Amino acid sequence: MPFSPFLRRSVLGLALSFPLLTAAQSVAPAAPAETVTPADAALRQWYLLDPTADRVMGVSVNRAYQELLAGKPTTPVVVAVIDAGIDTTHADLKRILWRNTREIVGNGLDDDQDGYVDDVRGWNYLGGADGRNINLETLEETRLLAQLQPKYLGKSRAALPAAQRPEYDLYLKVKKSYDAKVKENTDRLKQYGQAYADNAQVADILKQTLQVERLDTAVLHNPPTRDPKLRDLTGQLYAMLKPTGFASLEDILAEMKNGLKETQDQLDYGLNLKFNPRPIVGDDPDNASQRNYGNPDVAGPDPLHGTHVAGIIGADRTNAAGILGIAANVRIMAVRAVPDGDERDKDVANAIRFAADHGASIINMSFGKYYSPQRPAVEDAIRYADSKGVLLIHSAGNENNDLDKTLQYPAPVFSNGQRIPNLITVGASSRDNDAGLAAEFSNFGKTQVDVFAPGNQIYSTLPGGRYGNLSGTSMAAPVVTGIAATLKSYFPQLTAADLKRIILASAQPLHTKVRQPGGTKLVDFADLSSTGGIVNLYRAVQLAQQATPAVK
Repeated sequence: MPFSPFLRRSVLGLALSFPLLTAAQSVAPAAPAETVTPADAALRQWYLLDPTADRVMGVSVNRAYQELLAGKPTTPVVVAVIDAGIDTTHADLKRILWRNTREIVGNGLDDDQDGYVDDVRGWNYLGGADGRNINLETLEETRLLAQLQPKYLGKSRAALPAAQRPEYDLYLKVKKSYDAKVKENTDRLKQYGQAYADNAQVADILKQTLQVERLDTAVLHNPPTRDPKLRDLTGQLYAMLKPTGFASLEDILAEMKNGLKETQDQLDYGLNLKFNPRPIVGDDPDNASQRNYGNPDVAGPDPLHGTHVAGIIGADRTNAAGILGIAANVRIMAVRAVPDGDERDKDVANAIRFAADHGASIINMSFGKYYSPQRPAVEDAIRYADSKGVLLIHSAGNENNDLDKTLQYPAPVFSNGQRIPNLITVGASSRDNDAGLAAEFSNFGKTQVDVFAPGNQIYSTLPGGRYGNLSGTSMAAPVVTGIAATLKSYFPQLTAADLKRIILASAQPLHTKVRQPGGTKLVDFADLSSTGGIVNLYRAVQLAQQATPAVK
């Protein structure tokens, strides 16, 4: 899934972060959508800034364009975004979207004879031929448990034939994980439901007392009262609201309400053993070799996540509006394969193949899960992409797990233990070079995570022509994808192997003592990934210039 559990936990965590209830702090993942001026965007896109000049841990995009790339020629680079969908009407995205020139829009024919009808902007593997789409899906644990429980419930390992014991062991592992998630979501719904109700009630009382319609930052910073207790309370609220990117307490309450709904959806759908939306697609989900299914709706029911990812990579840098994408000459191909729930291996494999067959040089994969029943199909697709010279960028995940101990899929290694040569796995970093540099939610791993990139409070495009902050390794991966696309655009002779080598080599190790994600233990930031560093476009361009002297 596109890591919505982190978003859900963090948004609901805001319910406990205000002094009305407790002093607990939490990251705010999603600021309210809004229109924005270029000046505003420049301040909010901290990840484009330079660590030395600007004193924030950005990736030196602005500096690279100003000092190294100005006036240099570029070639267009196709980047596939395998995600939940992209808003193709967004003003900051529509010019940079990929277009299948061999396909005629809306004629109902497979003009280019690739097996897909009207695949003009990409393809949707979560849709049916009748135009319907999957939004909510089950988790992989749910699907596996529904399959295995009828065979093994109530049985003991000793009583089973030796050939069935590995599958029985998988059943026990899956059931333990499933039961834990049911409990986690049930407890969260109860805890945060009450916190939301309490905060909403206090907000209503405070508005009545202050005689205001909205508790925005302006009111909280300078409340219309001289009561010292009220001013102290509004001051505390302002201090906690300001860094989150939300404009008002009402906006936070709305996000909390959405988070509660998502938690309820997780229980009702993601963890529902009887729920199966796949008949909408009309394929055989167990047949991993099946290719031609789906529909051309690349936006889908909820394109928020994919729209945000696409903007980070390549939002229009020429329209003097909105934000600046990292890559200047990019074409974003939308491939929808990630529902609200766990993506299916079959869809991921087909999405990778579609992108590779239609000219993508780089694929962004901001999703992941901890079980992969059709892993061979995904690995075959990754090998196929490698044969086509395609680089894959994958987010490490948001459960603050050590991936050296627990693999997350698609894994950075093949099932035979060999390192995947055309894959980069990315953890998430934060704005400041202090103990919080490693984002508290990010997965990590000295061998399994390659590099870190900004992923905390990342400002980008949202559906409906709007903008806002999201946090997650889902945001860190497209930062790396944008860097890879920039290198490929200015230095087109670079291969996938070259891009990976340069990106990793240009991430200089940082030895800041940071909190290990998910805890308070201080560790060396350099020990959280194989490179020990954060990606940097400026240094990557310098290395690319050395590798391709004729293009200096």
